[in-house]
Amino acid sequence: MFGAVEKDDIQLLNEIKNGSEDALNELIKRYKSNVEIIALKYIDSPLEKDDLVQEGMIGLLAAINSYSPDKGAKFKTYASVCINNSVQTALKKFSRLKAIPQENIVTLEEEELDSSFAISAEDEYLAKESVSTLTDILYEGLSKFENEVLRLHIVGCSYGEIAEKLEKNPKAIDNAIQRIRKKLNGVTF
Repeated sequence: MFGAVEKDDIQLLNEIKNGSEDALNELIKRYKSNVEIIALKYIDSPLEKDDLVQEGMIGLLAAINSYSPDKGAKFKTYASVCINNSVQTALKKFSRLKAIPQENIVTLEEEELDSSFAISAEDEYLAKESVSTLTDILYEGLSKFENEVLRLHIVGCSYGEIAEKLEKNPKAIDNAIQRIRKKLNGVTF
């Protein structure tokens, strides 16, 4: 019975890739409780429950957009990791924001929104394609270790923190980041 659920997820993901909003809504509905369960793990954090759930939903959408069944993970597992990472990233950003002096923060009410910065549907599509291309390049062009180093570096971990989490020395992390930079320098869209 569990295999049928997984097949249904894959079918929904394929329909989403073909533009089905109904399939997207169904998959979001199916995983909303997972998002809430993961968000509740962080209920004692400085963010409110609704904010945690919203960040988790962003992670779920990222999982839906970037999931590839040929990478070996089940969608449910992949989605859980993306949801958790999204919530943790939001918490890290929030803790960094606390260090910013309040007079340097501009609220949306104070800022005039300029319509010239609105993104067109075409630009949005091209941006998604670029992200998709970059994701493919990262998975194919970088080793598993380099991908893990890059992921931790992107979320703001220092070389020392990355080394500690991956149980490597900081020099190995520095070498990996240098290799990643070289590989990414040749990337064009």
